[in-house]
Formats: sequence, structure tokens, C-alpha cells
Amino acid sequence: MKVIEFVLNVIWLVFCGIWMAIGYTIAGIVCCVLIITIPFGIASFRIAGYILWPFGRTTVDKPDAGAGSFVGNVIWFVFAGWWLALAHLVTSIPLFLSIIGIPFGWANLKMIPISLMPLGREVVSSDQGFGGR
Repeated sequence: MKVIEFVLNVIWLVFCGIWMAIGYTIAGIVCCVLIITIPFGIASFRIAGYILWPFGRTTVDKPDAGAGSFVGNVIWFVFAGWWLALAHLVTSIPLFLSIIGIPFGWANLKMIPISLMPLGREVVSSDQGFGGR
């Protein structure tokens, strides 16, 4: 299973992972430069790492995330989230045009929710995300 995850991650990295991670990194840098939005920058960098190497990992809700995460997600959605979600959507379209790209197109679409609302979530191993917690 680890070999398959590795191969999928390498293909993902080449075809869309690096470009999407660059987008998240740019959003993170902008957020960190603005000082008050540093928590958004940290969340963006965390997602960039996940976007680079997603297979074998998943995201789960943090049980201790409170109302601040909700408010932060609303602010994130307005200023960065919808742009990143749109990038996932646009990136998925050419992937769907080839047989080998279809699973990667679906993976891109599955990442839209975390691009819209990243606060209050954490990246974990797939084993932990599906009952290992």
C-alpha cells in the first residue's frame, strides 16, 4: 500500500501538487506579511504541505476548535478561500480529460472543502483519520 501511495503522490506532485502548493504558499506569505493574519498564514502553509503529498493522509476536525475557527474561516473564505477553491476546480478539469488523470481530478475536487475552511482542521495519517483516533 505504501508503494501505491508513493507512486500516486509522485504523479500528483508532477501534474498539479507543486502548482497548488505554490498557490497556498503565496497566500501564506501574504498572510504573514500582514502580521494580524499570521494564523491564516500558518494554516495555509500546513495545507501547502498536505497538497504536495496528499495520498496516505487526510484532514479531520480538531475537537477543541471553537467559534474563533468559524469566524476565521469566514474571513479566509472571503479573502483567499474561494480563489484557492477555484484553482482546485480549474486544475481538475484538464485532469478529467485523460484516463490516468481522473482519480487526480477527483482528489482535487475533494480538496475544495479544506481550501474553503482550513481553520479547525488538522492533517493526519489516513490510518488515524478513519477510526484510529
